[in-house]
Amino acid sequence: MYLVTAEEMREMDRRTIESFGIPGQVLMENAGRGATRFFLESMVSTGGNKRIAVAAGRGNNGGDGFVMARYLTQLGFRVTVYLLAKANAVKGDAAANLNLLKPLGIPVVEMPNPDAFEARKMDMRHQGMWIDAILGTGLTSDVREYYRDVIEFINELEKPVFAVDIPSGLSSETGRPCGTSIKADATATFACAKIGHILYPGAALTGKLTVVDIGIPPDIAESVAPRQDVLTLNRIQRSFRARVPDAHKGHTGHLLVVAGSPGKTGAAAMTAMSAVRCGAGLVTLAIPESLNPILESQVLEVMTLPVPETSEGALSKSGLDILLKQIADKKCLALGPGIGTSDQTRDLVQKLIRKSTVPVVVDADGLNCIAKDPGVLKKTSVPVVLTPHPGEMSRLTGESTRDIQGDRIGRARQFAETFKVHVVLKGARTVIADPDGRVSVNPTGNPGMASGGMGDVLTGVIAGLVCQGVSPAEAARCGVYLHGLAADRLSEDIGPVGYSAGDVMNAVPAEIRNIMASFPETAAAWPLFAV
Repeated sequence: MYLVTAEEMREMDRRTIESFGIPGQVLMENAGRGATRFFLESMVSTGGNKRIAVAAGRGNNGGDGFVMARYLTQLGFRVTVYLLAKANAVKGDAAANLNLLKPLGIPVVEMPNPDAFEARKMDMRHQGMWIDAILGTGLTSDVREYYRDVIEFINELEKPVFAVDIPSGLSSETGRPCGTSIKADATATFACAKIGHILYPGAALTGKLTVVDIGIPPDIAESVAPRQDVLTLNRIQRSFRARVPDAHKGHTGHLLVVAGSPGKTGAAAMTAMSAVRCGAGLVTLAIPESLNPILESQVLEVMTLPVPETSEGALSKSGLDILLKQIADKKCLALGPGIGTSDQTRDLVQKLIRKSTVPVVVDADGLNCIAKDPGVLKKTSVPVVLTPHPGEMSRLTGESTRDIQGDRIGRARQFAETFKVHVVLKGARTVIADPDGRVSVNPTGNPGMASGGMGDVLTGVIAGLVCQGVSPAEAARCGVYLHGLAADRLSEDIGPVGYSAGDVMNAVPAEIRNIMASFPETAAAWPLFAV
């Protein structure tokens, strides 16, 4: 499902009007009618009376609200429009729809300034529900003064609120409030979801979301070619295929995991076992030699490789040749979980990234080992997938975590394009960015995943998929989606908190089965992956 920026949406509208010949007023009518349908489905049962207020701005967002006011009045609701401008300031298609309200006797209260707003507050408090049609997706600066006061007043009423296109004040580009924002119970957006609807905190401010078809032809949307999408089950299923009946472990890939240090054997074990759980044929776990006895007893299905270590028990740079020799017959290298950041380990990590002949998935301390010199990423000849959480992304970029979180798509895309890597920026609504600037947002996962080891499991799943022939770009997407899906199942079955990373790891095979079962043409006796 496409996610669009405000500019991409404007371009779709323009091409539809100018090239396809659908008038703007028709698009507005379709938008208002579709929004009314969703309003009736999602909001009417939550209201205490049939008095509905429409807070409208003077632009096209207000025009959509005028259309809704007309339809709702015809259905028997008592609708009042509070216009945050003089009527003669409304132009174009919005003005045409405003003019249609008078013959229906729909009150339009002009509130062009704070004094007019103050005079109407008492009446506004008695409305049963609100339709927010104040500001649309084109907002580029903070909401200030009068509009801010109106938005905050509506929020303070604690009445059900339905947003037209996007909650007023919410950035459609980042999902962050522009100073303040309407908190909606439900939102009807048009043609395509916007970035701000999906990323947090925008997702919480949007409430229940539907996308209304307003008549923009699919080929026009495709010609604009939005560079963002939301992952869906149908999209993910493309990479899941049945294995041939005579498949064996040599067909399903061999992964090398380089991980672990004293006190962090669990990270190494979970990464390796997660690759097994998602179907990798063989996994070799390279760890500091003194940890080999511990890991051999933890991971029975995984081969272990003792590697020279420093006096502190961390991986030594003297192990480089051993590891490069191991890489030669592997399909993927997973690098970093629990590995530490000693000088020798840092040197080893950077050289492995530069010299690897197979795709590399880098996580945790592996990311910290390259943070001082991310330029090493430009020196590799193979695909690299980075899986940072916001703190690690901050160290990689030198920007604050707040700035990273303030524009998750923008920061992930910029880094991916600059260093020609795949970036998996973890967190609520994980962002996956490719070197060509394409970005996907993952909808699966839940707050119960806020516990240790989840990232190690994700690294193993992504690397395990790469081993089985899934491209690094699609493995990142499938791995993130599958990881979150397994956690969502646990949240339903066990409870919202308290399940562990190991539980998620062990739930992965069942979710693979469920994905395959919902895709009949690939369902078979061997519902796993093909190389």
